[in-house]
Formats: sequence, structure tokens, C-alpha cells
Amino acid sequence: MTLRTRLTERLGIEHPILSAPMGFVSGGRLAAAVTSAGGLGLIGGGYGDASWLEREFAAAGNARVGCGFITWSLARQPQLLAGVLARAPAAIMLSFGTVAPFAEAIKAAGALLVCQVQNMTHVREAVAAAADIVVAQGTEAGGHSETRTTFTLVPEVADFLAKAAPDTLLVAAGGIGDGRGLAAALMLGADGVLLGSRLLMSDEAIVPPGFREAVIRADGDAAVKTRVLDVVRGLNWPPEIKGRALRNRFVSDWQDREAELSEPKTAARELKRYMQARDTGDADNTGIFIGEVAGLISDVRPAGDIVRGIAMDAHRLLEGRGPQ
Repeated sequence: MTLRTRLTERLGIEHPILSAPMGFVSGGRLAAAVTSAGGLGLIGGGYGDASWLEREFAAAGNARVGCGFITWSLARQPQLLAGVLARAPAAIMLSFGTVAPFAEAIKAAGALLVCQVQNMTHVREAVAAAADIVVAQGTEAGGHSETRTTFTLVPEVADFLAKAAPDTLLVAAGGIGDGRGLAAALMLGADGVLLGSRLLMSDEAIVPPGFREAVIRADGDAAVKTRVLDVVRGLNWPPEIKGRALRNRFVSDWQDREAELSEPKTAARELKRYMQARDTGDADNTGIFIGEVAGLISDVRPAGDIVRGIAMDAHRLLEGRGPQ
């Protein structure tokens, strides 16, 4: 069973599924596994670490993969993009920042330009930069996002692209973790989906075991918007953007106390606590970025099984309920 969409045709893949480039979580093994299963895997460049990127591209082997960056951070280290483009990635995904300075180099290297957007202003900027693919990300997503929901943002972007840039593909992100989500995204006008949180709970993701157990215990209500994890790490995200993470002891202790947390002595003490907990898999005292789809996740499986299972379930739903 296969779902043929403009995304599968353009990318030459079997399933209309991309893996989210989750920073320092989506490594080469995960990206390669998603590609091997018939999707397209993206390595998470995150805030940028040349040695990490080198290691993870090596781990991907000869698999056809792409890479994603946080755009405002990439602007501080533009040489990282050149290093990744030298590896001939299938696509480069940019999120949260001005795309235009990087678009020409990405396209000149033969990679697809993928722009993740959170509102209609972002969509217009992506079209102006000649994006090949626009990823419309709803606030349900794990990690950083704005306030629009997937259910309304995706069809609005679809309508806009149909008139302004009909050749630009649309991918939905945020709150998608099973076949129902993929089927719904296609019905809303998307050409495919970007999976993040569900693939965080795969065998290949770079995640301590304790984190996985905490996510399995959680429901969607436990995935909350917070600035705490950015403040403790000294990351200056734009004020309109918050991260969605698991509500645990660390987040609960510091929620609405960000000013106190940012004081130098407190920040140094709490950052040490945060990093130690992260390194040991202590899920209560660090940060776990996860979306509202946490409530739909009950196990850890190989990434390939997740991708194929979601595609198969979506095919059955669409086949039974009407035309694609």
C-alpha cells in the first residue's frame, strides 16, 4: 500500500513522510532509517556543531538524507551550511529566521530548499525565497513554535500556495503521530507530513532511556509551552516563540520565574543541574521537548516500522472514507 502525492513524486520516495531535524536527537542513524523505510530523513543541525554534524553524516552512510538548521543560529555560523552542502544533501530545512541569505547557496548546490513556517508572513517570505517545500508547523508541535494550530494553518497555507506558488509543495507538522494525522493532513491540502515527536520515540533517536519512559507515561496535557529551557541554556529566542516540552519537576519549579532563573549565579547552578540530569537520563530535572502527540505514543519502535505503519494506516483510512 502506497500513498502517491506530489511530495513522493518530487522526492522520489515511497511514503509522504519527512523526519523532523530535531537538534542533537535526529542523528544519522535515524535519518538513514527513515529514508530506508521510504521517507526522507533529515539530520538535526540545531544550533550548529561542526563535529557533531560530521559524525552524524558519517553515521548515515550512503543514505540519501537532508539536514535542518535553526536559521537565526546558522546566521552566526554560516560556514556550517557550506560544510553540509559539500556532502550533497537531498534537502536543507531552515526554521525560525530569515531564509533569503541562504537560499541561493542551497539551490546552487542542488538541494531542495525547505522552509518551516508558523504564520502567513513566514509563508510569504518562503515563497519570495523560492522555497521548494513549505512546512506549516502548528503550535501542537514539540520544541519551538508559535501560536497557530495545524488544523487551520495547513489549509490556509494550501490555499495561498495554490494561487501564489502552485509548484511549491506543502508539508504539515505539529500533532501528527499516526495514520489518522497523515490522512487528515492530506485532506487539509498538504502533500505530506513532518514527523518529530513520534520519531523521538524510535530506537534510532539519540535519546536517553529515562526520557522515553517519561514520555510514555505522559499524556498530551503534559506537553506545555515554556521559556524555562531556553532561559537556563542562555538561548535568546524571539519573545513570540516558546518551546513545547514535558512538564516535569524542572519546568514546574521555574515556570513563571524566568527572571530569577536568568540571574547569573542561579543560572550557573541550574544549568549544571540541567546538564547533569540530561547526561544521566534524569527526566525530572532537565528538558524534554515533546509535542501534544505524546498522548498518542505508547511504545518505542524502529523508525522504519513507525514510518511504514503510519503510511499504511493512512492509506486504509483514505481508501475507506473517500478519494485522496
